[in-house]
Amino acid sequence: MEIKWKGVMPAVTTKFNDRDELDLDNFKLNIQAQLDAGVHGIILGGTLGEASTLTEEEKRILVRQTVSFVKGEVPVIINIAEQSTRDAIAMARIAAEDGANGLMMLPPMRYKADAYETVTYFKKVAQSTSLPIMIYNNPVDYGIEVTIDMFEELLEECPNIQAVKESTRDISNISRMRNKFGDRLAILCGVDTLALESLLMGADGWVAGLVCAFPAETVAIYELARAGKIEEAIAIYRWFLPLLELDINTKLVQNIKLAEVATKIGTENVREPRLPLHGEERKKVLGIIDDALRTRPLLPDYKNL
Repeated sequence: MEIKWKGVMPAVTTKFNDRDELDLDNFKLNIQAQLDAGVHGIILGGTLGEASTLTEEEKRILVRQTVSFVKGEVPVIINIAEQSTRDAIAMARIAAEDGANGLMMLPPMRYKADAYETVTYFKKVAQSTSLPIMIYNNPVDYGIEVTIDMFEELLEECPNIQAVKESTRDISNISRMRNKFGDRLAILCGVDTLALESLLMGADGWVAGLVCAFPAETVAIYELARAGKIEEAIAIYRWFLPLLELDINTKLVQNIKLAEVATKIGTENVREPRLPLHGEERKKVLGIIDDALRTRPLLPDYKNL
């Protein structure tokens, strides 16, 4: 399947049961809600997916089950976030074997590679696979920025590097990339609280977090913006903002899973060392969610704009 790097692509959460095993029933319940809302892809194994706590076999199960479940309706993309180049190449091979349609790739984890090392890492993985790749550029959280110059070298030598999840928090970077690379590099916003702004500045899509609990509202914002109905998009986005801010928080997984419970498409179970929210922190987040549900907007027929 050719990936069109555009639209809303949820970075979905991983569901666990009370025995700390994969909860595939609730996982598929959420995936179905995403498909019903009209998302344009599914991304597995990101931060929201608690990938750092998953075994290789669990990741493989999630990919296989998702590929089987979506039946080609949207592309399935798996995140690669490994400690070594060798392991990243191995995971790219396994992803292809399990039917993934593409990869999202972080720079090397834990070791803070310099520019030469980072470019070499991406090149070696990209050249080891035919799968299309979206580079996750998030220097705020992961300490390594993929600069315009680094992208230039990568795009020249690796045709399957096709997109960036742009999470530098610098909106002007979208214009820099578009000026430099035109349509050669698809740009997807990776920061929920900058999504509409990014779309209006020319981003092709949105790798979203709160979409896990509010898929229809997320896709509606994208479709309204794409159709030029900016005021309608802004109205929903302003309602959404307090929820979106739950994504730019160290407890984003717990926050979003709590929201999934409120919208009845998920559970609160997380894998330790994460623990469910408690005390005043939980009360505050529930207040934000409850306020949003109480004032939830009536959406237009965004699928037929």
